Amino acid sequence: MAKTRAKTVKESEAQYVLQKVQPALLGLMDGSVSTLAPLFAAAGLTNQTHKAFFVGLAAALGAGISMGLAEALSDDGKVTGRGSPLSRGGITGFATALGGMLHTLPFLIGDLRTALHMAYIVVAFELVAIAAIRYKFMKSPLWSTIVQVIIGGGIVFLIGIWLGQLGVGD
Repeated sequence: MAKTRAKTVKESEAQYVLQKVQPALLGLMDGSVSTLAPLFAAAGLTNQTHKAFFVGLAAALGAGISMGLAEALSDDGKVTGRGSPLSRGGITGFATALGGMLHTLPFLIGDLRTALHMAYIVVAFELVAIAAIRYKFMKSPLWSTIVQVIIGGGIVFLIGIWLGQLGVGD
């Protein structure tokens, strides 16, 4: 009986990771990374925090809707056991929008230099948090996860800065 209960608990934990954590992690990773380039390019192109904020807001909400729909429509969950498509889509969409908004919020600050520095700190926090979640729930090796997330995020971040500078002719 104890073996059966332990197996049930383990299956329940696996189901939680598959149906809740994985869609949230997918969204958080996508939102945190995919919105970096447009946000930092807009900041570089306009040198205006409020314009960069609205570009970041549009990117975060657009990515959230797109990822939520993509996850909800990817499968019905019956064959894969991934759970309700509506639930997964909602979790993924919300996490994507949240991931995009976290580093967008500093652009509510009127001073561009301060907003950029705050956004850099938030991006670093996001990437480390993603690595920690992958480590804890997906059992990924911590250091390789940190390196993968930071390299991927760093590449997109640098592309955004480069395009922002390129666009103004610097």
